[in-house]
Amino acid sequence: MTHSIEIGRLLRAGTTGFVAGCRVNQLDAPSFGALVRAPLGGGYQIFGIIHDIHIDDDGLVRQLVTADNVSAEVMNDNRVNRIVPVEMSVLAAGYEQDGKIFHLLPPRPPLSLDVIYLCDAKDTARFTERFGYLRHIVNNKEIPVGEVVAAHLLQAGKARGVESGKWKEAATQEVIMLLRDDYPTLMSVLSALSDVSV
Repeated sequence: MTHSIEIGRLLRAGTTGFVAGCRVNQLDAPSFGALVRAPLGGGYQIFGIIHDIHIDDDGLVRQLVTADNVSAEVMNDNRVNRIVPVEMSVLAAGYEQDGKIFHLLPPRPPLSLDVIYLCDAKDTARFTERFGYLRHIVNNKEIPVGEVVAAHLLQAGKARGVESGKWKEAATQEVIMLLRDDYPTLMSVLSALSDVSV
């Protein structure tokens, strides 16, 4: 964990995932498909993959949308100073306990206001060394599976550096094996992967 980028704080959580919130001006770090972690102390932290980023409106935004000639100052004030959070939905993909990584659902979720960090290249490479966590993505019918897999493999591949080609190929084979009995989802995933040249 060489360089930790705080991307938000926990709003709500369950065993299968959690939602973190951040201010709009923090939105440059997290991205769809990114691997994140929530360290909870005592050698225990939860890893997850961002599968949705959601920005709610409020009364002022509704008024500004219909106004003519909204000034740059008003736009900037709304984006920087207002406290409407950006919400990131995270699928739990595994956890680390006492230095060992498990690709199982975590024994307990993080707590409200726990800090969520973007995983750096070292954390990403460690967590993605094996592919057991991919089943959490492909088995979840409430997320855009193909898009999440493609975005995640693209980002995790970059984190792995020179070995990214072999790693992406092996990860793709694992996804194909996991979806061998679910042809529609498999075709969706392969279509998305073809767009990122995996």
